[in-house]
Amino acid sequence: MSSIYQHFRPDEKEFVDAVLQWKQTVEDQYTAKRTDFLDPRQQHIVRSIIGQHDEILLSFYPENTERKRALLYPPYFQPEEEDFGIRLFEIQYPSKFVTIEHRQVLGTLMSIGLKRDKFGDILTGEETIQLMLADEIADYVLMELTQIGKAKISLKDIPLSERMESREEWQEKTTTVSSMRLDVVLAAIYNDSRQKAQTLIKSGHVKVNWKAVENPSFEVEASDVLSARGYGRSKVLSVEGRTKRDKWRISVGILK
Repeated sequence: MSSIYQHFRPDEKEFVDAVLQWKQTVEDQYTAKRTDFLDPRQQHIVRSIIGQHDEILLSFYPENTERKRALLYPPYFQPEEEDFGIRLFEIQYPSKFVTIEHRQVLGTLMSIGLKRDKFGDILTGEETIQLMLADEIADYVLMELTQIGKAKISLKDIPLSERMESREEWQEKTTTVSSMRLDVVLAAIYNDSRQKAQTLIKSGHVKVNWKAVENPSFEVEASDVLSARGYGRSKVLSVEGRTKRDKWRISVGILK
């Protein structure tokens, strides 16, 4: 069993243990297990561990979102939308007079004591902001979330079918890198120098999967989401293997 950890980073051990525990629960109790909202890297880990299991099936929801809840379940179980325990809310605010930004919504949710894995994507439109919450904390948020910035707000419960499509546009590109070091990958994604990438990383301006990483030699893997101050976000869609010149060919998405 110990060999499973070699496929993941040391700091992911706790999450890997949690996934193994979920798997065990489904096997022992022959019942479905629902997770919190998972980021793309966590989804990748769950897929890797549960894999093509015949005894345990795996579904993620909602589609076309970055953060999803997963359901692990035995073959007899037929997942329905409500099994994922997601509620969708529209933030009502005086949009003619104030602007509310994504980061303000995120900051306010964290300030009322929410963990990041209890809410999904925050979707922003022209004057519309939607928020996906885990069913189990939705009532608490309804009560506590009354102001964002200087704006008084209220939450309107709406069906999941009214979810806005994310307006994020990802531009895909394939590139080659000499190694999967963070500084090398970052420089390749943004067509910049490795030295500049190193400076950004050492200054604490680069995050991998929403955590600051200050080590330029950090190994990047498939499904990692990167963000660098002044450059925006990107993600490693896949690592496609080595070229004849022994470089790594990678497919990346860059947020426009």
